[in-house]
Amino acid sequence: MNIKQKTLLYLIGIPVAYALALRLLYKIPRLEGIFSLMSISFLFFVPFIVGTLTTYLASENFTNTKLKAAFLPWIPILIFFFVTFLFAIEGWPCLLMIAPIFLIAASIGGRYGVNLKKRDKDNRLQLSALTVLPFLISPVEQMIGAHTSEYKAYTYIDIKAPAEKIWSNVTRVREISEKEDQGYLTHLLNFPRPVKAELNYEGVGAYRAAIFTNGLVFHETVTEYIPLKKMSFTIKALPHEIPLTTMDEHLVVGGKYFDVLNGTYELEKLGNNSYRLHLFSNFKLTTTFNFYASWWTKNIMKDIQNNILQIEKQRAEADSVTK
Repeated sequence: MNIKQKTLLYLIGIPVAYALALRLLYKIPRLEGIFSLMSISFLFFVPFIVGTLTTYLASENFTNTKLKAAFLPWIPILIFFFVTFLFAIEGWPCLLMIAPIFLIAASIGGRYGVNLKKRDKDNRLQLSALTVLPFLISPVEQMIGAHTSEYKAYTYIDIKAPAEKIWSNVTRVREISEKEDQGYLTHLLNFPRPVKAELNYEGVGAYRAAIFTNGLVFHETVTEYIPLKKMSFTIKALPHEIPLTTMDEHLVVGGKYFDVLNGTYELEKLGNNSYRLHLFSNFKLTTTFNFYASWWTKNIMKDIQNNILQIEKQRAEADSVTK
């Protein structure tokens, strides 16, 4: 094996092979109670170890500065992402969301690998012990179990139109064209886009269907209704109704990890024909890293809500001019 081949093996082959092996192991159904992809052991420790392996095995000229040691591990991480996407092991939305934590953890691991190699004694045993750490941490993490937390996403928009025009566009949303849909984060993550919302009558107990593309439907039941002022409703998505190709399995609404609970519209008068439309939603997460997952989920929910509010604003103001 020449120097170039050896360098590629150390910098790419071993770290990438390690990450892929753990990814496939954590996916085995029979081991679901022991290993989980939605865990701290996978999302934090695996990239940390990849970073450590990369710099520990690399020659000194690749790691002779702090900057090199921090960014060199990004090479195997990005290759790991590419391979898992290419072979449909992981979806694009999940890769995008885990990328920041993977890259940061890999950089920390890279610095640790350099320090480990600089010590006087032989640290191969310590490095070997580090590679089996996820096998020890994950079962303990699964025994402790995931924590369920509830969160709120709040958005609002100011509209210059009569209350009747605004409210008619809130309770029932006419079909939304692709041109009207301006959700940037949901587009980036390839989430279903909103199509329309149907309400059978106005009042407590009414049923409202918020329909999205690819078979996603939010089944809403009105729990509080004050005409032209407030409408609250429970929200339920039924996972068995959603085709497998619609969303990544880790992001399915109403699934194991994420669910939307309820929502509220409130219309606040600011002045003559000037109103502020508030939209709240409550959702829950069940993971061992809610502190990170909640940031993404809250921003996704806000993106969906801001998109809907913008559409309702444009339509209400247009309706007030033409009618």
